[in-house]
Amino acid sequence: MDNLVLMNILILSGVALAAAVLLYYAAQKFYVEENPKISEVEECLPGANCGACGRAGCHDFATACAGADDAGFSKLYCPVGGAASMSKIAEILGYAAEEKEPSVAVLKCNGNCQNAPAKYEYEGVKICRIADKICNGRSGCPDGCLRLGDCVKVCKFGALHIDEETGLPVVDEDKCTSCGACVNICPRKLFEIRPKGKNGQRVYVACSNKQKGALARKNCKVACIACGKCAKIVPEITIENNLSYIPASVSAEKFGKELSEACPTGAIIYKKPEGSDEQ
Repeated sequence: MDNLVLMNILILSGVALAAAVLLYYAAQKFYVEENPKISEVEECLPGANCGACGRAGCHDFATACAGADDAGFSKLYCPVGGAASMSKIAEILGYAAEEKEPSVAVLKCNGNCQNAPAKYEYEGVKICRIADKICNGRSGCPDGCLRLGDCVKVCKFGALHIDEETGLPVVDEDKCTSCGACVNICPRKLFEIRPKGKNGQRVYVACSNKQKGALARKNCKVACIACGKCAKIVPEITIENNLSYIPASVSAEKFGKELSEACPTGAIIYKKPEGSDEQ
């Protein structure tokens, strides 16, 4: 019996040794030396591995940068590291960094506890992606914020929190990196990455309700009713599925105040210039 055990041990050891030798020679044969620029580029990145750049992580992004030509590099951008990181990377690779306008996440819903009061209490699992499949939400709006905070949980930069008074997520613009995690996690696609705008000015429709006017207002008093008044001021504004959309290209500096004042329900948000006393 002892000899049989010893023999089995020797056989297994021999197989393991042979496999190790084969793996070693295979690794040597197929070894590909990594571009040393990759590690240099990766050191310039924030290390968040958030995927906002469209790559699997920071190492994958660094690999893409190191292997790109001038035209290809111009299409690569790390929203988390921003212009500072891209300038360092461009210097390492000998390219010119393209200037990109700073951006921030905005919430396309203003259905807070005051504007869209709860019609019933939700007792299910506190996860937006699950709640979205089984109910319209406490306010009855099928397209509004579910107020359960999936977006807060996935934000790696602490740029989101739920306001206890309104029930809605609030974006901290100083911390937001435009990584897009909130955009991807929200089952109702209520977040959008938009340019911060000159002096922080922005104008957008803070509503995603696609119901017709009367029903939309029944669920939320600041719902867009697709009246078309905004589109008469700026023709670039589109109205589709009972909902207006203001492209980021529309000048908030020129039209922001006028658009917000023209909206009969208050669905259009105009963020005034930073430090402004504008009424």
